[in-house]
This record gives sequence, C-alpha cells and structure tokens, in this order.
Amino acid sequence: MKDNPYETPQTAPDGQAAQTNRWLIVILAMGLAALGHFNRVGISVAGDEVLIPQLGISATAMGWIYTAFLIVYTTAMLPAGWLIDRIGAGRALALYGVTMGAFVALTGAVGWIVSDPLELWVGMLVIRGLAGICNAPLHPGAAHVVSDTMPPPRRATANGVITAGALIGIACCYPGYGWLIDALQWQWAFVVGGGALIAYGLMWRMVAVPALPHPRATENAKPAESSDILALFGRSSLWLITLSYAAYSYFQYLIFYWMGYYFKEVLNVPEVDARWASFWIMIAMGAGMVVGGRGTDFACELFGRTVGRRVIALFGMGCGAICGFVALNQESLVAVAACLSASMAFTGMVEGVFWTTATDIGGKSRGLCGAFMNTGGNAGGLISPVLTPIIAQQLGWQGSIILACAISGVGSLLWLMITVPEPDQISA
Repeated sequence: MKDNPYETPQTAPDGQAAQTNRWLIVILAMGLAALGHFNRVGISVAGDEVLIPQLGISATAMGWIYTAFLIVYTTAMLPAGWLIDRIGAGRALALYGVTMGAFVALTGAVGWIVSDPLELWVGMLVIRGLAGICNAPLHPGAAHVVSDTMPPPRRATANGVITAGALIGIACCYPGYGWLIDALQWQWAFVVGGGALIAYGLMWRMVAVPALPHPRATENAKPAESSDILALFGRSSLWLITLSYAAYSYFQYLIFYWMGYYFKEVLNVPEVDARWASFWIMIAMGAGMVVGGRGTDFACELFGRTVGRRVIALFGMGCGAICGFVALNQESLVAVAACLSASMAFTGMVEGVFWTTATDIGGKSRGLCGAFMNTGGNAGGLISPVLTPIIAQQLGWQGSIILACAISGVGSLLWLMITVPEPDQISA
C-alpha cells in the first residue's frame, strides 16, 4: 500500500498520464462525449422536423427507431466493458468514434437509397441498431479514463465535466442539426455529423491514447480474474446503483427524445423557439453535471464518501422530479422551459456520482462495472422513448411526464442503501 491512500495503482500507471496532462485528457474526452451525443440525438431532430411530419413515419414507429438503438446498445454494454478492461479505455474510445461516425453517415445515406416510408423505417431501424453496438464503449470507457488519470478526490468532478460534454452535444444538437437540415438536406446533416465524429476519433487515437495506460502495462494493472468478476456481481451496492440509474435514465431519456415533440406538437410552440428552448434545457443539465461533480467531491470531504454521495443523489434526483412536476402547471413557454431547465440541472448533478461510484465499486473491473450499471440504466432508458407516447395516449403527455418524475424520485431513495468503498478498499 502506498503512503498516500488516494494514490492507488490505477491512478499512477508507470508515470503515464502525468499530472500536467490529466485535465487535457479529461477535456478531450469531454469533446468526444459532446460530438458523440450530438450525433446520437440528432435522429430525434430529424424525426421531429422531417421524418414524422414530411415522410410519413408515425410517432410510435419513430419511437421504435430510437429504441432499436437503445436495445442493441444495452445488449452490447457488458461486452464493451469487458473489451475496455482488456484493450484499454483509450483504444476502445477511438474505436467508438470511428465506427459510430460511420453509422451516423449511413443514417443519411439510406435516405438517398430509399424513399418509401416503410423501407426507410426498416433501413433506419437496422442502421441505428448497429450504431448502438458502436456506441457502447463511450460512457464506461470515459469513466475508466477518469480512474486511470485522476486521484480519487477529483474523480467526481472529472466525471461531471465529461458527462457535461454529452449534454453540451445534445443541447447543440437541436439548433445545430436543425440548421444543417435547413441549410443542406437532412441526409447531408447526418453525413457531416458522422464525418466530424470519425475525424475526432482519429485525433483522439493520436493524441490521447499514447498518454493512457494499457491494462497489461504493469503487473498491478492486469485484468481481473473470473473469481474477482463473480465476487463483483455479489455486491449489493452494484445492483442498487444499477436500479437507481435505471430510474434516473427513464426520466432523462424521456426529455432527450420527446422534449422537442412535446414543445411543438403538444404546447404548439414554433419550431425555432422549440429548438432554442431545448438547447437551454440541455445546457442547464450540463451545468448541473459540472456543479454536481465538484459538489460531490466537496460533500465527500465534509461528510465522508458514502454520506456525501447520498446527499448529492437524494438532493439532485428529488429536486429534479419536483421541478419536472411544477413545469406541467405552467402555461408560458418561458415558465415551462425555466422549470424544465431547473429539473434537468438538478438531475444532472447526480451523473458524476453514478459513474464515480460504479468505477469505485468495480476496482480492477471498473470498465465492466460501469458497463453493468449502464446496462441497467439503458434498460430503464430504452423503454422510455417507445413507452412515452403509448402512456400519453392513455394518460396524456402530462401523465407520462408525472410518471417519469415519480420513477426518478423513487430511484433516488435507493441511495440510502448504497455503500461507497474507501480508497484503500479499491482494488487496482
């Protein structure tokens, strides 16, 4: 054991990722998350503005395109976590950028090949499903990078910064993809977006990967044995954090995929105003992630790791659910957008807590552990895009949002039973 309990082997692999480069790597990972989510959620912008109103694909059928991505993404998550622990998070993220970018470009290309609504729907279902495989390494890989480069007292901050990048990408997606669709064609919007992600993935491979450790670089960093992995799945905190993340993701994904549609079709907000309202709501969530990440590290210093993270999780998810409910009782666009912005800002505070705790629980198998948590998160998230319009047909759109707020609130209570390992209990 090292004299400093915060200096575990996983944070100092043979002097690689020197301290002066740590935040540079985090910022680069933030950019990868931003561009990745810009392209991931761009399909919903095309759905709201072109595919549903102009090309004849129904809202429910469009929901299945969103969900096809999530189903395959969720299925591929555990294999992606296993891959990350063996080839290294840096290489896995480079592979993600190139392959995901290629399938984003193919999303646009299929629009040039077929024009019949049914054929277009089938083509997109297949392409977006395959894109889900490519997307799987992103978040567990990014959390793994944080564990490789940052000391424990700064990991929640770093995870908050990276996940904020994802929200910046989503926020820019609404006006950005909207502008590309207006200025070019919707097909070219995907080709341009996918090409940018491919280029960024190649840049990440050249700049960031050489500064990151390979999992076989040192004796201490060898992958976990089968017995270690089986013991990991016996930890109650892993199952509880996975269930909580599923509840969190159900609420989050409803906002991601249906917020633009809700503004335009339910509240009758003009298209441009809906884009910018969506932009500011996502920016608010990204800001919440940064604040929540730093707040988590500060709370852990004050109250200890377990209590500090429970405080942030209960406060963020609880207040997010309350503000989401309040938004439903507002009439003006400004008031609705302000309340939803507050809701997503509070909700975003918890993202860094989830990823930091999952990698702490996982130790040597932190890639697999983060992937397992994200599998549960997407089990909740993947049903949200397709279930939301079905519930809305029975209870109205307000009813479907109230249900999502309640699910998120219940998920926050699970943190009362989650225990966070101390730094000297985390295996490298």
